[in-house]
Formats: sequence, structure tokens, C-alpha cells
Amino acid sequence: MVDVAELIDNDFLRQYELKIENHLAKIEYSLQERKIFLTKLVIPSEINGDEFKKEFLAAVFEQIGERNLSIVPTSPEIAKFVRSNRKYKRMLPVGVRI
Repeated sequence: MVDVAELIDNDFLRQYELKIENHLAKIEYSLQERKIFLTKLVIPSEINGDEFKKEFLAAVFEQIGERNLSIVPTSPEIAKFVRSNRKYKRMLPVGVRI
């Protein structure tokens, strides 16, 4: 289970980080105006699991939502997550469809 308190927005490296079992899962991003481009999802093979991935992405999306940013998923895995979760589609900027 993902502990949201452990989720870190490392703005220096431009990535969301979550350390679990001495491994680092991360989502790299680029911030432009009021949009955050989610470019790469990295989950170590030692903790790779669909349930972890879903919880990690949901925690990151919730944190982004609190900042009132629009999301632009450029990573295929992240775009797939948005497609399968209707509540996050509202975070897409106007004119962006997935």
C-alpha cells in the first residue's frame, strides 16, 4: 500500500518519488505554465505490481490535483491509467484527449 505521506515532489530533479522497500519509484515530469507533463514512470522490478502502480499514480494525481494543475500524460503507461480512470480525465487540459 502506498503511504501518501512518503510521496515527495522533488522539484529539483522534476520527479515525484516514493521510496518503498529501499527502492525508488518515480514519475518524471516537466512543468509548463499550469500544465504538468508526466513523461516517464519508473518502478523497480523488485516492487513492480499493477496494484502498486495504480496506487502510486493515484497518489501523484491527487497531489497534482491539489495544486490545480492540468495533466498531460506523455508516457504510454500513464496515459493508459488516465484512460481507465474516468475521474482523472477531468484533469486533462481543454482540447487534450486520450
